[in-house]
Amino acid sequence: MITGMLQTLYRGLTQVGGPVIRYYLHRRRIAGKEDPARQDERLGVSSCPRPPGPLVWFHAASVGESLSILMLIHRLIAADPRLHILVTTGTVTSAQLMSRRLPVRAIHQFVPVDRPGYVSRFLDHWQPDLILWIESEIWPNMLWEIGRRRLRAALVNARMSERSFRRWHRVPGFIGPLLGAFRLCLAQTAADAERLRGLGATEVKTTGNLKYSSEPPPAAADSLSALSQSLTGRPVWLLASSHPGEDAIAAQVHKALAARLPGLLTVIAPRHPHRGREIQALLTTHGLTAGCRSNGALPGAGDDAYVADTLGEMGVLYRLAPVVCVGGSLVPHGGQNPIEPAQLGCALVFGPHMGNFAEIAKQLIEAGAAWPVPDGTRLAEAVGQLLADAETRRRLADAAGRLTTAHRQVVSVALTALHPLLVDAGISPPETAGP
Repeated sequence: MITGMLQTLYRGLTQVGGPVIRYYLHRRRIAGKEDPARQDERLGVSSCPRPPGPLVWFHAASVGESLSILMLIHRLIAADPRLHILVTTGTVTSAQLMSRRLPVRAIHQFVPVDRPGYVSRFLDHWQPDLILWIESEIWPNMLWEIGRRRLRAALVNARMSERSFRRWHRVPGFIGPLLGAFRLCLAQTAADAERLRGLGATEVKTTGNLKYSSEPPPAAADSLSALSQSLTGRPVWLLASSHPGEDAIAAQVHKALAARLPGLLTVIAPRHPHRGREIQALLTTHGLTAGCRSNGALPGAGDDAYVADTLGEMGVLYRLAPVVCVGGSLVPHGGQNPIEPAQLGCALVFGPHMGNFAEIAKQLIEAGAAWPVPDGTRLAEAVGQLLADAETRRRLADAAGRLTTAHRQVVSVALTALHPLLVDAGISPPETAGP
């Protein structure tokens, strides 16, 4: 009874909350978190027609989730020339990345806000033959409507943290019908699978993490060459995808190491590039000289640090920084994806907060492919040791390469599990023999 009241309350509030939702989107637009030219997509108004033939809709919350599905999309597109793909995300950054990385016959749209009218408008327009929902984002109105319409849907690369499990377990009658919208759940780990079953998911399989099957981020040859020349002869380390609170730690690491590593350059790539100027100002308060990549500048001989505040250039940075600290791990955020730098031969370090990638972090540590550190002091020690010891760097990088290569088949495992749904949807399934 209580859970039924919660469902009714949620639907009612989102139904009558149109003015509040529009004001919320307005505030996000002012903050640069919405694309003003595509605002109607957030209201369920699609900006392009539905293409003919079968359509698979992927929903991925943001950058990490959307990048993890690219190999899966390529495999599906290659197998069926009639097939079109729709990808929805909720962030401007992910939309920009998808505009560059999606193949022909794949369309990006912003996901509609979870209001009944917007959801119905979106589904009426796109009428997907198969829905692949990525990881763990739960939008009740959308999932209720998918279930009500009996649309084919699967939860792919699913994760359910212990913390989220405990929260949802308090309202099993609420989460159970939402998970019931999925005919199949493909979990990243056995622990994720067990938690999903505990919340009411029925058909659950453990297939591994799709991020292992992602291609390494690309690097423009001209950018790679220019930046490489400007770094010649300098020891370099990178704080990748930093979050507020971590940039000051990077500044302290630089100050602790600069005297014994002449020419040291600390590169900070913020998770959200719009923070670039803010980081540059912070570094100045620490007595460090820093340039910003968004200004078009390369690191100068007198620069202590370099703020890589541009989008889509992590492939360049990973190829040039021999030592990488994974951002989001030095503050209680949950960490960012460590697989990309692992694929590209970086010696990896991360802090104590890797909850979003707990299984991957565990695998990296056990393989001798990454060093965990508890705080900024130990981070300075680790970075200093790795920059001074090429053999140790090589050992970590080789171990990371072996681990990521060993897990490349995850996309084929997922496609094998999805085979019955693809056939049921009238979509030609790909061969599953290769990565």
